[in-house]
This record gives sequence, C-alpha cells and structure tokens, in this order.
Amino acid sequence: MSASDKMKNSAEEAVGKAKEAAGKLTDNERLEAEGKAEQARANLKQAGENVKDAVTD
Repeated sequence: MSASDKMKNSAEEAVGKAKEAAGKLTDNERLEAEGKAEQARANLKQAGENVKDAVTD
C-alpha cells in the first residue's frame, strides 16, 4: 500500500470520528450515523489494501 493511500484512509477515518462526535454533541443521529459509516468505509479500504499487500509480497 502506498503511503498516500494510508494517509487518505486515516484522514477519512478522522473525518468520520469528528462527524460522529459532532452528531453525539448535537444529538443529531443522522450525522452520527454518517460518521460511523465513513469510519467503516475507511477501515474497509484499509483492510483491502492490507490484503493486496499480503498477496503481492
């Protein structure tokens, strides 16, 4: 996995965490769920990249 992909996934996860926290603070369930979804998407991308790295090594 390239370093830029890793940074993008980390940034997406951080944005998701921020949205989730903002949703909790404002009692906005939609924003909280959106943040959780972004985190899950970033984690899934990370897992896919890890699989690619394991196959190519």
